Amino acid sequence: MPRVIWKGAITFGLVHVPVALYPASQDVGIDFDWLDKRSMDPVGYKRVNKRTGKDIQAENIVKGIKQDDGEYVILSEEQIKAAYPKSTQTIEIESFVKASEIPFTLLETPYYLEPVGKGEKVYALLREAMFEAGVIGIARVVMHTKERLAALIPSGAALVLNTIRWAGEIRPLEDLKLPAEGKTAAGLKPAELKMAAQLIADMTGPWKADDYSDKFSDAILALVRKKIEAGETTTVTTLEEAPSEAGTSNVVDLTALLTKSLAKRKPGSSDGDDTRSKPASAKKPAAKTSTRRRA
Repeated sequence: MPRVIWKGAITFGLVHVPVALYPASQDVGIDFDWLDKRSMDPVGYKRVNKRTGKDIQAENIVKGIKQDDGEYVILSEEQIKAAYPKSTQTIEIESFVKASEIPFTLLETPYYLEPVGKGEKVYALLREAMFEAGVIGIARVVMHTKERLAALIPSGAALVLNTIRWAGEIRPLEDLKLPAEGKTAAGLKPAELKMAAQLIADMTGPWKADDYSDKFSDAILALVRKKIEAGETTTVTTLEEAPSEAGTSNVVDLTALLTKSLAKRKPGSSDGDDTRSKPASAKKPAAKTSTRRRA
């Protein structure tokens, strides 16, 4: 299992679910390292001053945002965290939607969420309630000093956090030359559509991820095995640094917070002000479904 890369909490009403974030995907393709062909030494990347060409140490590097006039605004790590302190260690659910409402083009990177501390019960509560309602959560989270939109998805025994691209990150279709929508506008004949539909039907079957593999990687690995058998290998010594662990989070009373969260959402409730962001309009409750989405 990979190392935890982030620790914080899912916020569900006033309830906090302490979790640890793990990568849910891994790169299984061929990873070509750069080597100096004269000595077989590893070739790495250096941080250099682009004006002088000299090496620069990490402690001398600061983050700057370039302005239109060419000037930079310099921000420290402390200033970045202070600018948005509430979301740096939280996955704040803002609404719930049907999974089919999220276009595939917006989905980005998946992560596994594991309960930590004494958060197992409230973790299971949120997971099972989402299964019953047939919905996924839409949340905000700050990772690597960048705010991300994400989908919180119940999948088997796990809650999966899948980052979502902002709408502004998707390029407009107007830039492409595409055939007109509709059968008539595209000039398609009924016979052509019938044959295409038959071909699609013949090729349609249940999704099985294990049925697909990276054929390029398989071919390269086969070539590597042949070279190993022929004794064509070279010894290269490399050094790697392990990432550091993140901090921990706390657990709060579940029943009391659920009761208070529900009371706050009743019309006319005067139990304090809720300053957290909410959807612009209330959504109708999703119909229950007996089909559980399992990974």
